[in-house]
Amino acid sequence: MDIASFNQILEIAFEKKVSDVHFEVDSPPFFRARGKLVRSKLEKLTKKDTKFIASTIMEHNHKILPDDFKEFDTSYALDNGGRFRVSVFRQKGSTGIVMRVIPPHIGKFQDLRLPAVLGEIVKAPNGLILVTGPTGNGKSTTMASMLGCINENFNYNVITIEDPIEYIFKSDKSCIIQREVGVDTESFSAALKAALRMDPDVIMVGEMRDLETIDACIKAAETGHLVLSTLHTQNASSTINRIVSHFPPDSQTIVRQRLADILVATVSLRLVKDKTGEQLVPVVEVMRTTTTIQACIRDGRLDEMEKHIENGRDQYHMQTMDQHLLHLCKKNIISLNEAKRVSHSTDLERKLTFT
Repeated sequence: MDIASFNQILEIAFEKKVSDVHFEVDSPPFFRARGKLVRSKLEKLTKKDTKFIASTIMEHNHKILPDDFKEFDTSYALDNGGRFRVSVFRQKGSTGIVMRVIPPHIGKFQDLRLPAVLGEIVKAPNGLILVTGPTGNGKSTTMASMLGCINENFNYNVITIEDPIEYIFKSDKSCIIQREVGVDTESFSAALKAALRMDPDVIMVGEMRDLETIDACIKAAETGHLVLSTLHTQNASSTINRIVSHFPPDSQTIVRQRLADILVATVSLRLVKDKTGEQLVPVVEVMRTTTTIQACIRDGRLDEMEKHIENGRDQYHMQTMDQHLLHLCKKNIISLNEAKRVSHSTDLERKLTFT
C-alpha cells in the first residue's frame, strides 16, 4: 500500500457514493453501498498496510500515530474535495480503520426527503434541538441541513464543536466558526464554556457524550442560545430518559423541569430501503414541545408522548415514526415488510388498512 493506491481507493468510494470504507488486516477493503457491506476484489491488507493507512491519516492532520493508541476519531480529505470521517482502532493487536464518506454538498430538506417542518423548528430564537437515532442513520446530515437553513436565512453567529469536523460550512448570512475537539479545543465541555464568551447565537455540539457536556448544553439553552446536538436514542421518550438518567436521582425532577422549559424539538431518524432496494429513505419522528408535551416531561409521563405526537400532526406538523412509515407505504415508496422491520408496533398492518 502506498499513498497513491490509498487515495485511489477513496476516490472510487467517493465517486461511487458508497457510505463507508473498511480497512482490516487479512481482508481486502470493504465498501458499504445502499446499506450493504460489499467485499472488494482488491488484495488482502497486511498489518503493514493498515498501519500505513492510519499513519497517513494522522500525518494529514499534522500528528504522529502513537504506538500505544487504542482508538481515536479524526477526518481525512482528498485533493478533489472528498472528505471522510475516520475511526481508527486496535483489533486483535493490529490496526483497523473505518472511513465514513461525507457528501460534498449540504443538502436541503427537500433533497434529503426530510420534513419541511424542520425549517420551522430552526426558527426558534433559543432552546435545545436534538437529532437522534442509531449510528449511520443520518443524524449528522440532518443537522448539517438544519445549520445550512440557518446559514441561508439568519444573521447569526454560529459555533460548531465537533469530533471531528464533518461538513465544511462557508459563511453566508451567518458567520460560522467550526472547532474540532483535539485540534482546536481539548473537549466538548471546555469548548462549550469558551463558546459562551464568543458572542454566539447558535451552538452546535456534535454529540452529548457525558454529564458535563449535557449540563453545559442545557445551561447554554437556558441563557438564551439556540443549541443543536445529537444523541444515540430511538425516539423522543428515550431521548428524555437518556438525558435525565445521566443526572443523580435527587436532581432528576429539576432536570425534567429544565428540559421541559428549553426543549424545542426532537428529530429521530432511521434509514430504510425503498422498494427498489437501491435507495435509502429517512423515516423521521418529529416531536415539538407543546404545553402538553411540556407537562409530560415535567411529570415523567413519557409513555403518553407518542399519543400527543400523533394528535399534533395537523396543527404542529409532528409525526411518529409509525405515521411516517405508513405514509411511505401508502405512497408506494417502501414495502410493508420494510416498514414492519423498523416499527416497534405490533399492528402496523392493521393501521395501514384503517388509515
